[in-house]
Amino acid sequence: MATYCLTAARLQLALGQGARRFHVAAALNAKAKVAMSHFEPNSYINYDKLRSNIDIVRKRLNRPLTLSEKIVYGHLDDPAGQEIVRGRTYLRLRPDRVAMQDATAQMAMLQFISSGLPKVAVPSTIHCDHLIEAQIGGAQDLQRAKEVNHEVYNFLASAGAKYGVGFWKPGSGIIHQIILENYAYPGVMLIGTDSHTPNGGGLGCICIGVGGADAVDVMAGIPWELKCPNVIGVKLTGTLAGWTSPKDVILKVAGILTVKGGTGAIVEYHGPGVDSISCTGMATICNMGAEIGATTSVFPFNHRMKTYLEKTGRGEIAALANENQDLLVPDSGCNYDQIIEINLSELKPHINGPFTPDLAHPVSDIGSVAEKNGWPLDVKVGLIGSCTNSSYEDMGRAASLAKQALDKGLKCKAQFTVTPGSEQIRATIERDGFAKVLRDVGGVVLANACGPCIGQWDRRDIKKGEKNTIVTSFNRNFTARNDANPATHAFVTSPEPLPSQPPTERSLNWCRPQEMTTDCSCLSPSTNGVKGKCTTDHISAAGPWLKFRGHLDNISNNLLIGAVNIENDAVNKIRNLLTGEFGGVPDVARHYKKHNVSWVVVGDENYGEGSSREHAALEPRHLGGRAIIVKSFARIHETNLKKQGLLPLTFSNPADYDKICPDDKISIVGLKSLAPGKPLKAVIKHSDGSSETIELNHTFNETQIEWFQAGSALNRMKELQKCA
Repeated sequence: MATYCLTAARLQLALGQGARRFHVAAALNAKAKVAMSHFEPNSYINYDKLRSNIDIVRKRLNRPLTLSEKIVYGHLDDPAGQEIVRGRTYLRLRPDRVAMQDATAQMAMLQFISSGLPKVAVPSTIHCDHLIEAQIGGAQDLQRAKEVNHEVYNFLASAGAKYGVGFWKPGSGIIHQIILENYAYPGVMLIGTDSHTPNGGGLGCICIGVGGADAVDVMAGIPWELKCPNVIGVKLTGTLAGWTSPKDVILKVAGILTVKGGTGAIVEYHGPGVDSISCTGMATICNMGAEIGATTSVFPFNHRMKTYLEKTGRGEIAALANENQDLLVPDSGCNYDQIIEINLSELKPHINGPFTPDLAHPVSDIGSVAEKNGWPLDVKVGLIGSCTNSSYEDMGRAASLAKQALDKGLKCKAQFTVTPGSEQIRATIERDGFAKVLRDVGGVVLANACGPCIGQWDRRDIKKGEKNTIVTSFNRNFTARNDANPATHAFVTSPEPLPSQPPTERSLNWCRPQEMTTDCSCLSPSTNGVKGKCTTDHISAAGPWLKFRGHLDNISNNLLIGAVNIENDAVNKIRNLLTGEFGGVPDVARHYKKHNVSWVVVGDENYGEGSSREHAALEPRHLGGRAIIVKSFARIHETNLKKQGLLPLTFSNPADYDKICPDDKISIVGLKSLAPGKPLKAVIKHSDGSSETIELNHTFNETQIEWFQAGSALNRMKELQKCA
C-alpha cells in the first residue's frame, strides 16, 4: 500500500488538491471487504461509495436514473458539483481500473513512463493477444509469436512489473474474455485501450474503449473526461428460441441504428426478455455495440450474471452484488433518449455484411440477396471465435453442430478455424471433448488470441484481389480487415446448433490450468481528400503492422494507405502539390514535413470508426498533419486526435465538403481565440486564384484547448508537474 500512497503524494504535488489518493482502496467497504479479483486481494469493491454518489446525484437531478447513469454518475469525481446534462457537459470521472492489449499498451506504457510517476494509481493490466498471427495452429503460432515479438513482450512484462501493472502473457487469452472471467463485476467502471472493451457490459459493468492517452490519465490518478452520454434504451420482450442467438440481437440493432447511430450514447438493455440471454450472450451483444458507435452497452444485474460469477470462482462478488442489486438495475420510471423494442420471440437469425457490420439480412434472405448483388456464393472459410463469440458457451454450440454433422457422416468442405477466448476456455473444451469434435469435423484450433479478426491471418488459399466469401463470428468486416484482401466478402453472424441442448454457462465447470494463476502480477496546409468510409483500419492498418506499434516512425508508413483518394478513386495514391507527382500518402506527408508544409485531411461521415487504435492519431501528428476536417467523427478517434494535439473539426454545413478540391490550400482562422462552442473559419484557396470561406465546428472544452495549446495532453501533464 505504501507504493500507492507515494503515487498519490506525487500526484498531489503535481496536480494540486484535485488529485485523489489511491481511489479504489481509499474507502473500504466497512460491511464486507470483497476483493475486485483474486489476483488483487488488497483492492476492494466499494458499493458504499457508489451508493453515496448515486444518492447525491439523484437528489440533485430529482428524477429516476437509468442503470448506466447510476454507474457513470456513481464514479463522478465531484458528484455534488459536477454539471450533468446528457449530450452536452463533460464529466470528470474516476474509473476503477484500466485494461490494455499488447498493441496499444506499448505506446500507453511509454506515455505513462514519460509522466514520471512511480506506480499506477488504479489496478491495471496488460494482455498479450494482438500480436499472434494465425498460420498453422495454436501451439506453433504461439511459439512463432513469442520469437517474433520477444522484444515487445519483454518490454511490456518488465514495465508492468516496475509500475505495478498486471501482465498476462501471450497465449493466456483475449483481453475481453480475460476481463470477463477475472476482473469484471457488476457496477465497475473500467476503461480499456480497445474498442471492444464494452464486452464487460454483459456482466453489468460500464466498460469503455479509449485511446492510450486516456488510459494514462486514469493510471496517473487524473480525473478522466467523458462527454455526458445520452442513453438509448433497448427493451427486450419475449424469449430467444430456435436458431436465434444473442448475436442476432446486436445484428438487428446494428441494422436499425447503423454504424454511427449510437455515437455519444450508452445502449442500455432492459425488459423481461433479458433473462432469456446468458451472461456470455449479453457480453456478445455489448461487445458488438462498438459497431454502432456506442460509448458502451450494459445489461442489468440478474440471476444469469450471479450464476456466471459463481461458476467462475467469484461467489463472494456474486453475493455482494446481489445484496446491492438496487444499484445495479435502472430506477422505475427512468427516461431514455431513444427507445428500441425487440421481441425476441419474433427475432430471426441474421447475417450482416459484406464490408460493413450494419448491413443486416435475415439468414432466410441471404441467398437471394447474394445472388442479386453478385456476391460469391461459395464460402471459402468459416471462422469461429474472436472476443465476440469465444466463450465456453460459444465453443459448446459450435461443437454441438459439429457433432451432429459427424453423426451424419459429414465433414467440412471449406476451411474452418476455431479461436478459444482464453487458456481457461481452451483447457476446458479440451477436457470436455469439444476441441476433439471440432478438429474431427475438419477444424483447426488456433491460439487463444485475436488472430484473423484483426487481420493477424497468414491466409494462403486465395490470391489477393480474388473475390471470395468468408463467414465469421467476429464483430467487424471492413474491406480487407481480416485477410488484407479487398475482394474478400466477409459476413458476421453466430454459430447455432440444430435443435438439441447445447451446453451453456449454467453447466460450466472451469478447468484452471496452473499458468492462469501465475501470469498476472498486479496554417495553410495542403489537403488530402478522403472519399467514403474511412475507419481506423483505413487510417492505420493492423495485421503485420502491429509489430511496429512501439516504433512510431516505422508504423507511420501505413498512414491512410487504405483510404480512397477523392481525386482519382485510388488507394494510397495522392498528388504531391509541391512536385505535381502522385505518391503514397506516407511518402507525400514525409515530403511535406521535410519542407515545413503542414497538411490536413478532409473526410466524410463517421471518420475513424472502428478500433480504438491511438496510432491513427499519432501518425498524422508525427508526419506533420495539423487538422482533420470531416462531416462527423467516431467518438474514440475524435478524442485521440485531441489528445495528440491535432484539430478534429466538422463542417457546420456538411455540403461544404464538396467545395474543397484536392489541390486547394486551406487557412484555418481563429485559433488564437479558440474557445468552447466558438466555431472556426476556414479560407479555401482554389488553384484558379479564387477563395471562399466556410465555418467549422469543434467540441473542445477548456481542458482540451489546453492540450492543443501545449501540443498534446501529455505535454500539458508535464507542464502541470513543472508548475507544482
